[in-house]
This record gives sequence, structure tokens and C-alpha cells, in this order.
Amino acid sequence: MSRFLGSQWKVSRRLNYSITETGKELNKRPYAPGQHGQKRTKISEYGTQLQEKQRVRYTYGVNERQFRKTFNEAKNMPGKQGANFLFLLESRLDNLVYRAGFAKTRQQARQLVNHGHIVLDGKKATIPSMRVKPGQVIAIKETSKGLQIVKEALEAVISRMEYVSFDDNLAQATYVRLPERHEILADIKENLIVEYYNR
Repeated sequence: MSRFLGSQWKVSRRLNYSITETGKELNKRPYAPGQHGQKRTKISEYGTQLQEKQRVRYTYGVNERQFRKTFNEAKNMPGKQGANFLFLLESRLDNLVYRAGFAKTRQQARQLVNHGHIVLDGKKATIPSMRVKPGQVIAIKETSKGLQIVKEALEAVISRMEYVSFDDNLAQATYVRLPERHEILADIKENLIVEYYNR
């Protein structure tokens, strides 16, 4: 399965959106990369929709095929398709490992899952795209609790999302409930993504 290996900072500057959700990428150079990055160009309606789609896709580190498949799944759920789509992306195992604070970035979280350091409800989980259900418990494998990157990530955590509860004594996180729309990606207009795929 292909994955993006380029510069996240360049992507963030091109999309004018912090895909790491830290805002650091746009602090120093809040314009697109390259020789003509500072020239303002008018974006078409299609371009605006595509840009919004790419912002979400790069934020979660999902390839186009997986992204479209998840979008189609959201179509069959009750409620608004755009919001359901974001909830499904937020429920991915690699994303929740990141939200729990076991990793500093989603890429790092994906690597922890791929290398077998994560257990879901006590069983080893090695598929980053695995869908986690509310009530399930995510933890670091017993033999992996001494990993330096995990210790550093946990020490760097300032706060966590309300839909992820964390037990400091057991060093495990519980996916309490599906997130509410205002809790995730506040700057994203998911209706543009729906328009993009339904055009």
C-alpha cells in the first residue's frame, strides 16, 4: 500500500492548512512553497473542493483509495454524510493511538501499530486502518512499554480529546464515544468534500 513520504510542511504550506494540527508549518512562511508561492492565484470552485479533500486526506495520512472507500461507507450511515465521514476517519486505530498520546504524530502512531507495539482489547493489532469501536481499550504491549519514543510522547501530552479517556496507572486509553463535530477539524468544511465526490 502506497503512502506519502514527502515533506508534510510543504504540503501544509501548499494547502494553507496545518496537516499536523500544530500550526508550526505556517508560522514562518504562511504561503505556498516554490518560486511563485507568494503570488496569489484565484482558485476555481473545483479547486476549492479538491483542496478541502486533500487537507483531510493528508491530515489522516490516507491514500485516495482508502479515502474514497471510507467516504462511501459514510453514505450508508444515518445522519450527515460529511460528519459521519470525519467520525469514521477519527475512529482509525492509528489516529486513536495518536490521540491517546502514545505517539507525537500520526505517522509515528502508524509505525507503532505496524511494528506490533499496540494491543486492542488485549490482542495485538497491526493494521493502522482498523476501525475502533466505542468502549474498546488501546494500550502499549507489555514488552514495548519501555520504548523511548512512547515515553517522550506521553510526557509531551498537554491535553486529550474528551472522547478518549486515559488511565495513567495502566497506561491505556479507552475510546469512550464517537466525537462530536465541533471537537475535530474545526476549520474543515466537509460539505465541500461531499460536493467534490458527488459532482
